[in-house]
Amino acid sequence: MQFNNVTELVNLCETHNFPIWEVMVRQEIHLTERSREEIIEDIEHKVDVMEASIARGDTGVTSYSGLSGGDARKMFDYKQSGKGLSGDFVLEAISAALAVNEVNAAMGVICATPTAGSAGVVPALLSACSKKMDLTLEQKVQFVLTAGAMGLCIGNQAPLAGASGGCQAEVGSASGMAAAAMTYIAGGSPQQSADALAMALKNILGLVCDPVAGLVEIPCIKRNAMGVVNAIAAAEMALAGIESKIPADEVIQTMGHIGQLMPAALRETALGGLASTATGKRYAEELANKREETLSD
Repeated sequence: MQFNNVTELVNLCETHNFPIWEVMVRQEIHLTERSREEIIEDIEHKVDVMEASIARGDTGVTSYSGLSGGDARKMFDYKQSGKGLSGDFVLEAISAALAVNEVNAAMGVICATPTAGSAGVVPALLSACSKKMDLTLEQKVQFVLTAGAMGLCIGNQAPLAGASGGCQAEVGSASGMAAAAMTYIAGGSPQQSADALAMALKNILGLVCDPVAGLVEIPCIKRNAMGVVNAIAAAEMALAGIESKIPADEVIQTMGHIGQLMPAALRETALGGLASTATGKRYAEELANKREETLSD
């Protein structure tokens, strides 16, 4: 049982009456020659890492550069205050997304889903769904496997790295993966998960990768918060019965084509976008001076 794209994945699900995560497990068994138990255990470990990174980020961490840190704690406190307008589900997702990526910036342990720079989106939505729906460990594993299956479909057809396809390839892919997983865990069909993926990815097409000072901090961390909110919107639309007029695979292929058209300055080189602003250049210069002083000491 193998699939290379979303169309093949949905067809397998519908033919065999399997959920996406079950097809993913069977493909992993075939490709890696591991047992079902070994695969599930591996995903359980990834769930543990995701939850631990959120917990650590919520306490407040600061990056070595000093450019980021503490925002997840602010968001966590704001959520706890009861003053939020978006509701606990959205606020939990935003807080968790910031937390994971602040831990990443602080050189902590995270689970790349699909990359380190976009590692906050899937764990954040998993956390929000888990608290909202009281998910079991088994359901959490299914969520991650569903997201992983969609990530595989994306990676087979387009780049996942910002250096190749811009931030659309990183946060965009993560947002689509998370949207598909949320749709599944809320009772949606495989086709609805595919529609959620397509709608989430469509919303972020063309997003550039412009890390200030070349670090995965500004604007990367806050883009993960945007990515998880976008995933929620896409999943809610899919669950409402709204379909993507452009099939998921065509959206993925379009993302890859757009990435090829992007100039190098907008693909993780820190030569364009926000990295080229006066403030972005000042941060880069200050960090360069800080490094020189450290080396000379």
